[in-house]
Amino acid sequence: RVYGPDALNRFNMYTAISVTGNPMPGVSQGEAIKAVQEVAAQTLPTGYGYEFSGMTREMATQSSGSTAYIFALVLLFVYLLLAAQYESYVLPWAVILSVPFGLMGTFIFAKISDISNNIYLQIALIMLIGLLAKNAILIVEFALERRQTGMSIAKAAVQGALARLRPILMTSLAMIIGLLPMMFASGAGANGNHALGSGAVGGMLIGMIFQIFIVPAMFVAFMHLQEKITPPKWTDTNNEGLTSEIEQYSINRD
Repeated sequence: RVYGPDALNRFNMYTAISVTGNPMPGVSQGEAIKAVQEVAAQTLPTGYGYEFSGMTREMATQSSGSTAYIFALVLLFVYLLLAAQYESYVLPWAVILSVPFGLMGTFIFAKISDISNNIYLQIALIMLIGLLAKNAILIVEFALERRQTGMSIAKAAVQGALARLRPILMTSLAMIIGLLPMMFASGAGANGNHALGSGAVGGMLIGMIFQIFIVPAMFVAFMHLQEKITPPKWTDTNNEGLTSEIEQYSINRD
């Protein structure tokens, strides 16, 4: 009579045992993988090793900087489009540098809701780059048109903020209200919906508030710098094509 196991588990031709675990609430998979690696390096005896399998193996083998590369490419793509639109390499920074103020709101809401920096939150960040840039573009485009008619830079920036306030509030609040069901989701897939909804709502809400004040200030700073490099080109200095809009948006001071 011979005694032995009914089955032998192997992994990459090595005798192995499988261990399955889940990260604690509030701990991301990346942090859990790092913890396993640290514990294994300290406690496994000589002759023993470990390997990940399944989705964990894919995540562990991915480059740690892949997400940073994606964000860099997204920002570069937005910058190049704005540079072509404004025919300037300086003015697009008024849009680009306003985006982080909105992304800050994503991490604030994630901290409040105890959400880890997972793939769903990163998707919300990439989506917000375009949406927050859209709000800033509305202000900068309007202010640039007014500056080209001969209006002062500061006055053009103020007029841009006033004229685009209502469109920004309407589109941003519509998106925020539409994402509330995801933010308060329950049931199957609730964690992913909650992370994506909370990140997008927080970033859009904080970004909407900050950009109304920050974008005009940045427009003034970068427009002064742009005009030191390239002299301004005036168009429609008589304001013939802007009479109705000036009457609508200008502030009458007696």
